[in-house]
Amino acid sequence: MQEEGKIKLGISIGDLNGIGCEVVLKTFEDARMLDFCTPIIFASNKTISFQKKELGLDINYHGITDASKAVDGKINVVNVWKEIPKTKFGEATEEGGKYAIKSLRAAVDALKNDTIDALVTAPINKNNIQAEDFKFPGHTDFLAQELEGESLMFMVTDELKVGLLTDHVAVKDAPAAINAILIRNKVRTIEKSLQMDFGIRAPKVALLGINPHSGDNGIIGKEDDEVLKPVIKEMSEAGHLVFGPYSADSFFGSDAYKNFDAILAAYHDQGLIPFKTLSFGKGVNYTAGLSKVRTSPDHGTAYEIAGKGKADHSSFKEAVFTALHIFKNRKEYQELTENPLQKQRVRR
Repeated sequence: MQEEGKIKLGISIGDLNGIGCEVVLKTFEDARMLDFCTPIIFASNKTISFQKKELGLDINYHGITDASKAVDGKINVVNVWKEIPKTKFGEATEEGGKYAIKSLRAAVDALKNDTIDALVTAPINKNNIQAEDFKFPGHTDFLAQELEGESLMFMVTDELKVGLLTDHVAVKDAPAAINAILIRNKVRTIEKSLQMDFGIRAPKVALLGINPHSGDNGIIGKEDDEVLKPVIKEMSEAGHLVFGPYSADSFFGSDAYKNFDAILAAYHDQGLIPFKTLSFGKGVNYTAGLSKVRTSPDHGTAYEIAGKGKADHSSFKEAVFTALHIFKNRKEYQELTENPLQKQRVRR
């Protein structure tokens, strides 16, 4: 039997003025990483050459014109642009956003065309990426448009997995955005991801309350009683292992989260503050529910340390390993579920 090729891992470079290039290059400066995948960076030879020189990194790479020409055992750089962008470390410039989007679009096109198997995205700045042809608050929303499926912002480590009912929505707008249809869809998406991407057969999911103390029986808001509780009851009676709503202020501190395979938070900070407090540097942002695998580190552009060689690449490295792990799990899941009757006959 011929040995299967390594997973082709696409990488969008993020904001050139942030720490994106640094965490990418530091991750693959360790040659052992090439045993696990074939990295394909979407940028340009000149950009990577400038960044490695400025950061004092000792790393070799192989320039290519298309992801399909990637070579195993090398760090491949797709030349998405020929010009040399102006790099101003630590500044949120229009040019920084422009090239972050060029890299992302090229990587997503390669993902859709199957010339890469999975994607890891370096951090972008949500302000300077805005343009006439790009009006998205972040990666997740853009990927949801480009790739099939119901997207879910899913922050993951081995021990803790937190999904969001609403992600990049203003706090004042979050309660109105939460309805029965949204809750059902997000619960089903998170269950499917836990089964398909993480190998958990019968996932248990906890939902956090929208209001403090889950509304205290309507004293501090009625959304928990009128929106969350009926859907949780309905899904539970239908066989889903869904529980809650739990008071968010004590849920993590009491270690209650350890009783569940995943938690669905009502809004962004309710889920991400405890996640990053417990897992910062080890956490990974995974866009679950889509037809393709995409992960990213759990931090932003970190302008304050950009260009200084101080960036910790641990989270980006975890994002790489998580993408590879999920891609393999999905492949195995698809093989097991494509024709289960035939596989049962083979086992007999």
